[in-house]
Amino acid sequence: MMKPFFRLLTELSSRKSISRLTGSFAKSRASRGLIPRFAKIYGIPVQDAEKHLSEYASLNDFFTRRLRTGLRPVDVAEHTLVSPVDAAITGMGPIEEGLIVNVKGQDYTVEELLNFSPRTVNYKNGFYFVLYLSPTDYHRIHTPVDGSIIEKEHVPGKVYPVNEFGLRQMRRVLSRNERLITYMQHEGGEVAVVKVGAMNVSSIQYVKPLSNTLGRGDELAYFEFGSTVVLLMESDTFISRSDLHVGSKVKMGEALGLIQPS
Repeated sequence: MMKPFFRLLTELSSRKSISRLTGSFAKSRASRGLIPRFAKIYGIPVQDAEKHLSEYASLNDFFTRRLRTGLRPVDVAEHTLVSPVDAAITGMGPIEEGLIVNVKGQDYTVEELLNFSPRTVNYKNGFYFVLYLSPTDYHRIHTPVDGSIIEKEHVPGKVYPVNEFGLRQMRRVLSRNERLITYMQHEGGEVAVVKVGAMNVSSIQYVKPLSNTLGRGDELAYFEFGSTVVLLMESDTFISRSDLHVGSKVKMGEALGLIQPS
């Protein structure tokens, strides 16, 4: 009985108007006083932040913080694809004829995730990672490969939670939520970085200025609240690390596997 009730509450709170109100407060100077408590509640390692807590202008400013230089070394081995974020892996595996199977008990098609883009065909038998960022994590998104941005798309949508509850209890969250999709060309083909918005602030922003040509580990975008990145690799272009599995934690810049050069 309680699950349908909580689903209803989540449906009601997933409206963009509520997210805008939450976001406005988080970006205001009035929210500064919440930063120390927020950091303590979520166990955020404040010593890793680029600045002292008192230097952040708002809760959102702290949430989108950069880290101290050198804390996230980027794997420089040849043909490596790296994690674009600090995250827990909540789904991974081969894409089977365009189907992403069993992400917290639900299947997704690449078509719906990519908003029925003509590029969908490139990922029909590729590989995917679902990377969940909790409020504790560093929320800047970096490039997983050396390459060039060949297309960007913003897909309006809902702002359901993308945590364990949201993925299991809400219907097809990853393909119903707001998304910012970046397609990059690299030495072995193409990769899609799908940034999925979440409940509350749900704002995904590209860094400015953003070059079309980027090195592995360069800043690409950032979340203004906890969310998820779905990383899609083109068919026959990627071999995953054998020791990674659902539940593994990864850091930005850490190798996820190898690109197979064309």
